[in-house]
Amino acid sequence: MGVATFSDTPTAHDLARALADQLRLGAAPRDVTVHFGVRRLAAAQYDYRSRGGPVTAYAQALHAALYGLPTDTEPPPTALDALLQATHTATAPEQQTAVLRQVAEQLRNAAEILQRYQYRAQWDRFPDDVAEQLADAHGRAQQIAEALDRMAPAFSDRPAKGSAPGLRAARGRSSAAPASSSPSRPERPAASRSTRNSL
Repeated sequence: MGVATFSDTPTAHDLARALADQLRLGAAPRDVTVHFGVRRLAAAQYDYRSRGGPVTAYAQALHAALYGLPTDTEPPPTALDALLQATHTATAPEQQTAVLRQVAEQLRNAAEILQRYQYRAQWDRFPDDVAEQLADAHGRAQQIAEALDRMAPAFSDRPAKGSAPGLRAARGRSSAAPASSSPSRPERPAASRSTRNSL
């Protein structure tokens, strides 16, 4: 059995979709909440506790628990302007991965908005190019979100700075040979005084 890499292991969004499917197949994770309780006979043993919340939040916690990721960091904000500010403060690799995943989730929200307006444009008989451009934007938003899902874990599993292939190649070139200077143009010999006087 081969070793799984970040490219073929399930993402937090994959887990969220699997949980949301328990309500209805194809349900959007952002629309689904979960609730945890205990059996009535065992309620006193657990101090009558219960918990619940968005399925996306529990999927992220489950993903972190399964793959040994830190769980004590605050979740990234959902508003895009706040996410932009978070890029300046998210210095830990796991925080950067979380920001990218949140951007992917917001792009999926944007894709759904675009699709709804595409249907509205078709229903209201807008010019064909309006619905076509909205459909194209919807597809592109989905593609970018899927790409971010694939790329985000790389920020938590990146190599050391000194081992980056591009940096090693650049260092090898700089130590192998000094930078060549541009060839200087040969100076034009100055005309002798006798030649100038004869002209």
